[in-house]
Amino acid sequence: MASHLTWNGPRTRDGVPAIYLTFDDGPHPEVTREVMRILARYRAPATFFCVGQNLERYPEVAIELRAAGHAIGNHLHQHESGWETPTWSYLRSYVRCRELVGDGRWFRPPYGRISRQQAEALQGHTRIVMWDVLSGDWDATQSPDDCFNRLRTHTRPGAIVVFHDSERAAPRMLATLPRYLDWLADEGYGCFPFPGEHEEW
Repeated sequence: MASHLTWNGPRTRDGVPAIYLTFDDGPHPEVTREVMRILARYRAPATFFCVGQNLERYPEVAIELRAAGHAIGNHLHQHESGWETPTWSYLRSYVRCRELVGDGRWFRPPYGRISRQQAEALQGHTRIVMWDVLSGDWDATQSPDDCFNRLRTHTRPGAIVVFHDSERAAPRMLATLPRYLDWLADEGYGCFPFPGEHEEW
């Protein structure tokens, strides 16, 4: 199954060590908009893996994300775990969310949990994007310092980095994100969108 999954991106883009920022579980009307404001200050693009139910609730936020130059990916309609969901139901949730996303290029399994059968069924229809750096912002036992130190320790060129634009993660994510973006700039990293359809991964 590993061959079906993307864990990191090209190490350099335009001659610069590259980082790929991603945000899961939104959109959220306050949190996602604050993330957009932070990213705009740093001119940093990101991919937002959105839950279909949240897209239905807040379609205007998705419009704003695209207008700001960010990409939207599929995170299933109801954020189901692939390990606990029959394949037919999982795929139905994928299709329902894809109809709302309007673009099938990117998919991230909620919790990172996807079965071999589910991954094989999706292969050829989307790129299944995992990660190699987790911020840990969803964990209420962690502090912003914990999240930042984890990011700083594990970030490498080509890293796909996960934050969450959810109400639960917001206290840690919003405190960590600007600090991390400052650190990336100091270290010479650039934030880039995912490669295009015909670009090399």
